[in-house]
This record gives sequence, C-alpha cells and structure tokens, in this order.
Amino acid sequence: MDSISSGIPGLDTVLHGGFARGRMYLVRGEPGAGKSLLGAHFLEAGLEAGESVVYMHGEESKANVLLNAKQVDIDISGAHFLDLGPETEFFTEDQSYDLVEPGDVQSERLTEDIMHAIEEYNPSRILIDPITQLKYIETDQYQYRKRLLSLMRYLRDRETTVVGTLTTRSDDSGNWPEDAESLSDGLLNLTNGAAGRRFEVKKHRGLGQEAGTHGLEIRAQGLEVYPRIAPQQRTTPFDPNVLTSGNDSLDALLGGGIREGSVTFISGPSGVGKTTTGTQFLHGVASQGKTTLGFLFEESTDQFSYRAEKLGTPVGDLVDRGLLELHGIEPLVRSPEEFAQLVLDAVERRDPEVVLIDGIAGYKMSIRGDDMQLVRRLHTLTRTLKQRDISVIITDEVGRVTGVESPTSAGASYLADNVVFLSYVEQAGGMERMIGVLKKRLGDFDNQFHRFTIEDAQGLQLHGPFETAPDITRGLFDE
Repeated sequence: MDSISSGIPGLDTVLHGGFARGRMYLVRGEPGAGKSLLGAHFLEAGLEAGESVVYMHGEESKANVLLNAKQVDIDISGAHFLDLGPETEFFTEDQSYDLVEPGDVQSERLTEDIMHAIEEYNPSRILIDPITQLKYIETDQYQYRKRLLSLMRYLRDRETTVVGTLTTRSDDSGNWPEDAESLSDGLLNLTNGAAGRRFEVKKHRGLGQEAGTHGLEIRAQGLEVYPRIAPQQRTTPFDPNVLTSGNDSLDALLGGGIREGSVTFISGPSGVGKTTTGTQFLHGVASQGKTTLGFLFEESTDQFSYRAEKLGTPVGDLVDRGLLELHGIEPLVRSPEEFAQLVLDAVERRDPEVVLIDGIAGYKMSIRGDDMQLVRRLHTLTRTLKQRDISVIITDEVGRVTGVESPTSAGASYLADNVVFLSYVEQAGGMERMIGVLKKRLGDFDNQFHRFTIEDAQGLQLHGPFETAPDITRGLFDE
C-alpha cells in the first residue's frame, strides 16, 4: 500500500511509513494536545513535495492558523484555505430566525463550498480542523454519518488523504463523534496528563502501527514524536572481554573488571560515592583510547567535569579528544522515549564501549510513573545496548544511609550482571565508607567488604577489607 509522509519522522515510524494514500485519519485529544499542529505538519509535508493541499478550518481564522503555525516554524502559507465557520454577520446581524431550517441552508452552502474547493484545487491532502464542524450543521446523527461517509468515499475515489481533528472533553454529550472514529482508517490519540504528553495509534488499516504509547513533545519546531524502543535479537556473538577502570584496587574487587556488554549497578545512599565510582570507569576506559558516553540526570556537565578534575579523574582532555561525550539531562522536559532516542543516536554516532546513566531517580522522574514502569524502560534500554556489546553502568540511590535493604531502589537487580554496593557503616561512634560486590554474573570477585575513602586528586581509594565483618543489613560491626 502506498504511503505518504506525515511530516513528522517519529510519527512515520509509528505508522510504518506514514499515512496510507487516499485514506482518512482522525486525530483525537483534549484542547492543547497538539492536534492542529500535527495537521499543519501533514500539510507542510505536502507543500514541500509540490502537492496541492487544503486547510478546512472552522474555529480559528486563517490569520490565526498561519500565525500559530509560524510560531513553531511551520510554513503552510501555500495551502488553500476554506472557512467552515459562520460568517461574521451571524453575530453582528440577527440571523437566528428564518422560515427555512438553518441546518438545511448551512448544510447546502457548506457542501457547495467543499465541492468547489476540491474541484478547483484538486488537493492530494486535506485537513479538516475540526471535523465536528460537519456535525454542527446536521439535524441528527443519521444525516451526519451519511454526509461524512459520502465525503470520505468521494475523497477516496480521488486518492485524497484526509486528516480530521476531534477535540475530546469530559463534558461531551451524545456519541456523534464516534461515527468519525469508526469510519476513519486511522485513529490517533494525543494526551497530556500526569505522565506528560503521550501519543498512541489505536488503529491503522492497511499498514499497521507500532503498539503502545509513545513520547510526544511540542518544541520550537513543532511536534516531535519519539517511538518507544523494542529490543531486537542479538546479531553479534557474545564477547567475554573484560573492561578495566584503571583503578587497580577497584578492578581487583571485581575480579579483574567488568565484562563487555554487561550491566553494572552502582548503588548506595546519597553522597557515598556512586558517581565518583562511575566516573572512574568512564575515565579509565576512555584513557585506554575507547569511546565512552555519560548521561547525567543529577548535575550539569560542567559540575561533573569540575568534580572529576578535583578528584584526579580529569575528563576535559578526554572530551576534547572525542573519547568521552557528556550529556546533561533535564528529566522534566524529556519523555523516556526521547531520552532513549538520544542515547541510541549517540551510540550510533560514536560506537562507545561504555555508557554511564548517572541517577535513575532522574530517569524515573522523566517516566513519571511507578517502579514497574521504570524497570520496564530500563529493561528495554539496557537490553538494546547489551545486544551491541556496550557495557552499561547505572548509578542508583537507595534510601538507607547505613546497611542494605535491597541492592537496587526499584527492584531492578535482575537487570544487573554486576552490583557494586556502597554504604556507610558505624564504628566506634563514627561513620566509614564501605564498598563490596553483591553480584557478578560472570566470573569471580572479592567477596569481602572494603573500607574506602574519596580523596582530592586521588579519587576512590580502597584500603583493604574490614578486620571485623560488618552487618550489612544494619550498617553495624559485629561485636
């Protein structure tokens, strides 16, 4: 089946290539969800391809439509416009009373206007914004459905692709809009709720669609759609090579280092040294001439670089040499799909050995969901990276300052090939830092807990195992 671009690359991916030519699509959503913007992208794509397009508008004037599009850098000035709304005189002059039924008069006029525009401009694309403008001029549901079906068949015969918008409100009465939903070939839902802006294709006759909800953002260039990622089957053989951090004591604790293509969680309470440990791996691997990526949810790239320099693991030169690429992530302005796409784009561009995700609490904030949603998103992203033999390091803050209740904060330990646990222990009225390996799926490791410090210009320093074994469940030493 022949398809045409929607004008939004991510949407084309979800739609398996774009809109089917000559079909009708309905875009549903509450006010402000982005329905008209989606339609404007659709028309702009047609104009850029040299097509004739028509914008049928009923709630806003042509001037406002063009202004709204221009504000997000969409140019549809070359489109033909047809105003389906009432004339100004309807308000300025009393035209409420007539011997002829108003619906009959308006319906006849509107049909003539639509037919004239189609015959004159011969458009390949039409946007009806909103499609309910056709409902308001009909006397009953039967007439509305009949006119809508007739229009759809007429336009399909001309191979004209139609996008109609439908505003959903909690106080809607009646079920007339359901006719447009059932008659349409594609149904697109736009939402803006507690989980942020989301997008879903409920149906797409002929071409199918990517299932589930996807990320949606309104930015300076209009609508951006970020399809949810799905892990693919491994296409390369498993490679058990080991990556080292450049810190001999830390590598010895891990039995020599971490395996390529593994997932390592570095967990512990706030301030204990999780980011410092992750930075040690980035610095060590990059210093060996291998490419690394860092995605920072909890601090800016400048602050990260300053702290790394202060602790003796400078990253500035590595960044300048192209061996390390850092990204500061603001979770409240990015959907989880957009973040995943940012990671995958950087991976495609740089082909790294290691990816650090610093702070999954920030990642959870971008998801705006519960722990189960977090684990599902992490599962998909880490599995996708592992299949490319990329080692993933994730820092994870757990709630307890001392001891360990769970190796990860969200029950995500099953994702981990390695778990490095950092904590505080109480000894003689004082607090000391403790580090140990709770899990290593492949290979041996040092099963003792070690005292460690973080020192200026020296970074992470391990000082050997504790002489008395700490009770890690309580953060105390055995008497």
